[in-house]
Amino acid sequence: MILSVGVASAQANDRTTLLVMGDSLSAAYGIEADRGWVSLLQARLEDKARVINASISGETSSGGASRLPELLGQHDPDIVLLELGGNDGLRGLPPGQFEANMRRMIEASHAANAEVLLLGIDIPPNYGRAYRDAFTGVYRRLADDFELPLVPFLLEGVALDDNLMQDDGIHPTAAGQPIILENVWPQLEALLEIDLDLVSD
Repeated sequence: MILSVGVASAQANDRTTLLVMGDSLSAAYGIEADRGWVSLLQARLEDKARVINASISGETSSGGASRLPELLGQHDPDIVLLELGGNDGLRGLPPGQFEANMRRMIEASHAANAEVLLLGIDIPPNYGRAYRDAFTGVYRRLADDFELPLVPFLLEGVALDDNLMQDDGIHPTAAGQPIILENVWPQLEALLEIDLDLVSD
């Protein structure tokens, strides 16, 4: 399900539009939707931008690459936040396939005149150092190749704190969501072409 956390679309034509393409980490899995970091982002931006959350729990880079062209045409975003890869990693997808899917999404976004912000993730240690390094290296390589801003690890300061993680050890609690937003904010703020002076911290 695609959730627009902005206000009426009729008012959105003259505002910056952000499209979040993510998985359960951005879909507020296990918590109230309005407490997820994407909803907190919209609250921070108030009426200065429209945030479209197209994140789906369980989404993969392949699924995102398939859905993105239609979403780009529908919403005409100025900025696309790509938060995908976690489910690819947990399924052991070859990093090369993951990278190819991400490249498709970046190229499609650029073709639609949208800026891209990469939101990186990591996978559990039991997958082995070699695979983890190859997997996380995809984000760095894409950022370098396309000259994109990168948040290296979306769950920095959250993932290793049991008090901020749900019992499954994968998804953050509501208490961890503001920290996730703060991880994203510096890189996103630099991309926003709006007056943020009135946006509260």
